[in-house]
Amino acid sequence: MPTLFEAPQKAKSPNRDPGRSHGRSKMRPLTSFAVNPDGVRFETQEEEERVILFLRQHNIVNVPWVVVAIILVFAPSFLIPLLIQNVPFSIPPSYFLVGTLAWYLATVGFILTNFLRWFFNIYIVTNERIVDIDFYYLLFKRFSQAELEKIQDISYSTGGVFATVFNYGEVMVETAGEAPNLEFVAVPRPDIVVETIRSITEELPGSI
Repeated sequence: MPTLFEAPQKAKSPNRDPGRSHGRSKMRPLTSFAVNPDGVRFETQEEEERVILFLRQHNIVNVPWVVVAIILVFAPSFLIPLLIQNVPFSIPPSYFLVGTLAWYLATVGFILTNFLRWFFNIYIVTNERIVDIDFYYLLFKRFSQAELEKIQDISYSTGGVFATVFNYGEVMVETAGEAPNLEFVAVPRPDIVVETIRSITEELPGSI
């Protein structure tokens, strides 16, 4: 009987189920903000645990390193003729070939490192906890989590022209006890993120 009674309330009131009030989001490879995403699972996820928010840093934060990558890709076509004209001694063509290959290898490494760091640094909000997965490089990542009942305060901040125009910012989650404080960096729609987490915590037993 209690379960049958609570179900219609969740459907009618956005605060009773904040994830469902925003509908469902279809996940794409480069998605940075998704509500109730389809097909998202992570390690340590419990069988009954449901993902409500899936977050990455806003796509706009990739622009600086993408611009640098474009410059690095086209740089040899300008640098090699410049070297040939200004170096007082002749350089064997094989040296240019090896140098060019090394340059592009370093460029690929630069692109891959920045993309993977953005792609695998994710924040997940479920109906039980908040998860922060920090990817540093291929062999090391840090997994942090905070149970929803341990959250004491949550706030967000935005600053700068780009953050205002593209609507992204930092979300700070303060927890009680030994649970770590979590920070979501440059996530889209920080106001919605904060309100969603607050709505979930209000549903917890013992909350006012």
